[in-house]
Amino acid sequence: MLGHASILRLPGQTQSRRKPLRELLPGYLALRYARALDEDQAAAFARGVYAGRSAWTSNFGGVQYTLGRAWYTHLEEDREDEYFEHAQASDANVRRYCPGLQAWMMSTLSQLLGAPTFQRAGWCGPGIHVFEAGSEISHNGGDVHFDTEGVGHEQVEARTPAMSFVLMLQPPESGGGLRVWDQLFDGDEHPEMPGEEVASAVVPYDAGDLVVIDSYRLHQIQAFEGKVDRLSMTAHVVLVDSAWEVWF
Repeated sequence: MLGHASILRLPGQTQSRRKPLRELLPGYLALRYARALDEDQAAAFARGVYAGRSAWTSNFGGVQYTLGRAWYTHLEEDREDEYFEHAQASDANVRRYCPGLQAWMMSTLSQLLGAPTFQRAGWCGPGIHVFEAGSEISHNGGDVHFDTEGVGHEQVEARTPAMSFVLMLQPPESGGGLRVWDQLFDGDEHPEMPGEEVASAVVPYDAGDLVVIDSYRLHQIQAFEGKVDRLSMTAHVVLVDSAWEVWF
């Protein structure tokens, strides 16, 4: 069983852990489940990621990599056909080099959401981001963004509940946390960095920690230092009827 999450509350919110995750999350910047995965297991999966280096997918000219294919990278690079063509191979690579990790993530999602989860038909299942030490992202951090890619237009318009789950397999030596802002998606798919008047917090990660954010919430991966790469598994979910659809 997962332990209680540490909670980053929005201004004026009181803490309550009795609500279901679907009802709880909108009132908070983020939830962090410390050691959701055993640290030794996280390290073993990280070794698997490196064993599968030949299967990594290069994105944005090698600025970042994934084990498994991420929808947003293919969307932004106009490679959508490639994403769907290789979806089965994407999952096969994740399962080959990190056996049991996708299944663990799907089971954990169901446990936290209190409802069935299923992989979106034809899409890639949970996959792994590789941000290398010394890369552009390590120096400058990631883009400021929402996770609305993959959420249908009608779902976005209706604000259908959607969440992003990030499991840290290997944190960098220093930095690399996730900054989240008290700012929700308003139709701007290319947001600017908010000013200091917008409340925010940086969610730290240790190996095995699982962080959950509202997919409509503005966030950014922070810069990091040292010689250790940042490895994390991501799963996106959206509510469909009484179950949750999952993709990467």
